[in-house]
Amino acid sequence: MKINKLPTINLPTFEHKITETDGKSLIFDIIRKKNIVLTPEEWVRQHVIHLLISHYNYSRSLFQVEKGTTYNSLQKRTDIVVYNREGKPHLLVECKAPEIKINQYVIEQASRYNKTINAPFLAVTNGLKTFCFSVDFETGKVKQMQDLPNIL
Repeated sequence: MKINKLPTINLPTFEHKITETDGKSLIFDIIRKKNIVLTPEEWVRQHVIHLLISHYNYSRSLFQVEKGTTYNSLQKRTDIVVYNREGKPHLLVECKAPEIKINQYVIEQASRYNKTINAPFLAVTNGLKTFCFSVDFETGKVKQMQDLPNIL
């Protein structure tokens, strides 16, 4: 994805570092501390990371980005998992490219990942629309929230 073709999204802007190498655009990830190939999904993921840090006061040290997990014997990757201060999952965020509609299938995919992560909060975003849910694993109840959760 070329720098001048970055998709417009509905998340706050941030100071990003984009470089070109071998004809590819790379964006610096402050969590993984390295340049990552700039795809539309990565553009959304980086915005969410910066949003959680700058607007919700999440600490960088509590993030894991693109962490491998297993669901039904299949290897999957979670986009963003934020842990609480006790080291337990707090928020799972599934990021999609802006052209991917957030529908029931996408929300169910994120929910399946969360069955192994067990985060009490789950968010799904394509940068245009963001949906957040609280999950009670004891009762199985899921409630849609108006905003992303603050860190405890």
